Amino acid sequence: MRIAFTTKGTDWNSPMDPRFGRTAFFLIYDEEKDELIHFDNSATEGAAHGAGPKAAQKLFELKATVLITGNGPGGNAGTVLEQVGVKSYVGAGEMNVQEAYKAYKNNELKAF
Repeated sequence: MRIAFTTKGTDWNSPMDPRFGRTAFFLIYDEEKDELIHFDNSATEGAAHGAGPKAAQKLFELKATVLITGNGPGGNAGTVLEQVGVKSYVGAGEMNVQEAYKAYKNNELKAF
């Protein structure tokens, strides 16, 4: 399984970014390979519209099956994520990535 986190950095100790579409980075953890990769999403910072659906498309391209974030995606992005089979979990906005992963594994995050 590939789990995507919205983050402000590129490692396990990075703080989570509560935003979805305009998150600074997507950190992807591949559980099977025990490998972290990251995608710099900062180009969406200045986008007037469409950041959420574009981010959802990027997660699909990165083969993520789970999204862990703070506040959750907006309506259009949520629809895209649902259509491509990415399950979203919210409530990790005040955590770092490692804490968010543990919260997910312990079923402490809310399904979006």
